[in-house]
Parts: sequence; structure tokens; C-alpha cells
Amino acid sequence: MQRGDLMDDQTLLKGKNVLVTGGTGSFGNQIVDRLLLMNPAKITIFSRDENKQYHMCNKYAEHKDLLKFQIGDVRDAARLDEVMYGVDVVFHAAALKHVPQCEYFPFEAVKTNIIGSKNVVEAAIDAGVGQVVTVSTDKAVKPINAMGMSKAIQEKIFFAANGRSDTRFMCVRYGNVIGSRGSVIPRFQQLIKDGKPLTITDERMTRFWLTLDEAINLVFLAVSEGKGGETFVRKMPACKITQLARVMGEVYANRADYPVKVTGLRPGEKIHEILVSEEEMTRTHEFDDHFVTYWYDQAKGAKLRKDWFEYDSKGTEQLSDEQIKALLKKITPPDEVVPEFKPFDAKAK
Repeated sequence: MQRGDLMDDQTLLKGKNVLVTGGTGSFGNQIVDRLLLMNPAKITIFSRDENKQYHMCNKYAEHKDLLKFQIGDVRDAARLDEVMYGVDVVFHAAALKHVPQCEYFPFEAVKTNIIGSKNVVEAAIDAGVGQVVTVSTDKAVKPINAMGMSKAIQEKIFFAANGRSDTRFMCVRYGNVIGSRGSVIPRFQQLIKDGKPLTITDERMTRFWLTLDEAINLVFLAVSEGKGGETFVRKMPACKITQLARVMGEVYANRADYPVKVTGLRPGEKIHEILVSEEEMTRTHEFDDHFVTYWYDQAKGAKLRKDWFEYDSKGTEQLSDEQIKALLKKITPPDEVVPEFKPFDAKAK
């Protein structure tokens, strides 16, 4: 697989035992769909949500011999030791991801995102796992909130583990995934369906966007190319949240002037997101469609950038209205959100 090619190689994980932590979320469901095409020996889904496991088990009933479900929490080191035995590749996606909740309960973010990640590292080393890829976020760069701070420490825990054994630890970092649970798009869709105004915290706000499929491609690139200690960052477009709200009003309610209410920034919220900081750019190799940032020692001898600049959601490629519409129609057709046009109720709150 070439570095510039973010498509999955059908032989990449053939015959491998794969473990996905936090595997019942949007990422887990998408990566299972892709893994089933790659002929692994076994796929283990590890999560603490028994209800999601029940529904996911039914969804993939025809693959029951290949797909195994394990209830547990990454906070439980002993449980991770049990499920890690015999695993070749780990995709670590278990995390507390919602910024406001982590702001109000920061030590819960520490227990899952930091201590849980340390548990994953130790279990993987003890079990002799070949590769571990952790899923990080733009909020880990110059973090101002508890979620981002905990994910930044998670990244460093993974990088520092390289060299302790033959296990290779890598990271992928990306922005908002279009249509995933917790993103603004499903929330806007529900508000439109209920005939309520769209709530925006700040009119200046921009956000990165990519599809779940693109996120999975980046993870597979890390497996294919990672030597240990790298952060893989896909170049991705962004847009203003006000633009997204206006386009969603057009797509789902046939209104170019769909009402918007500005509510003010939530605790820990950024105006713009950053995927690669100025400091990181000094140890980053740029490719056509992605960056690879190296942990300090690994950067020696790499072809690095000479200039310093941040890669942020304000300065990246900005999506046009038509591009946003195409993405929205791909993930959720308009008639699945608003079957019949529903005039906006000005009294709705």
C-alpha cells in the first residue's frame, strides 16, 4: 500500500486476530463492515454496553463464527488481560468523547481516556500484540478542555510505550465524523424534524469533517505503514457551522432561511480546531492527502517540513454548499428526516 493511498488492502489483516475496544460505537460498526471483507481469523468487540452488543450481535448474526463479543471496560486491567490473549492487532476506540460531560466530570475522562489507555498498553505488551492503533481527536492538539487534555495524554502514553517490546503503537487523529453519534449533524436533523430552531454556540465556529469510511481508511493506513510512534492525520475539509446549519435547512426542510439560535460557547469549546500544531509541524512529513507526525526520536532522518504553520479548520479547504449537500444526502436521505415539509413553529423551544 502506498502512503498516499488511504484505501484498505484486502490482504492487510488476513488471518489476523483483531480486537476493537469501544467496538459497539459508530467506529466499531464501520470497521467491522470493512474487516469482514479482509478475511481476519477473528474479530473481538470489547465494550461495556450490553444493549449495543446485543443489537450488534443480531446485526452480524451470519458472522457469529468470526465475530466475538466481550463485555468489559478498559478501566479494568484484569479484564483487558483476558481479552488481549492471542490478539495480533488492536484498534483502541474506547473513550469518553463528549466535551461538556468531560468538563463537568473530568476525572471520569481521566479514568477512561488515560488510565484505560495505559491498561490497553500494558495488556498489549504482556500479550505480545503486534500493533495497536489508538483513535485520537483534533481536540488533543493545544487542548483547552478536559476531553482534549485526556486524549493528549493518551497519545503520549502510546508513543512512550514504543521500544519497551516488539509491540508497535501508533495514533490516528481526525476531526468530526459526518453522521456519527455525538456529532452536530444528527442533532440538527432531529431539531429540524421537531420543527425547532438550530442551536449554534458561536457564529465564527469552523469544524473539520470526514466520513466514517475515510476515518477507517486512515486507521488501515496506520496499520500498513506504521513503524511505531507516528500520528497519522488525514487532510480534510472544513466549514463554518453557520453554513452547515443553512445547508441542512435547505436539504431537510426546503428552507434557505431556517431559523438559527446562537446560544454561546459551551464549557471547553473551541472556535476553530487544530489537527497539527506549529511545534508538531517541525517533525511532520507531508503527503498529498495526509500528514505523518513523528514522536521525537522517530523524527530523525525523516523528510520534514521546513516552514511552521498550524493545520487548522479555519485555514484548510472549505466545503462548498454543494459539497455539503452531497455528503448529507449520502448519509441520510432528506425523506428519512422530514417525510413531509413541516412549517417551522416559531413558538417551539
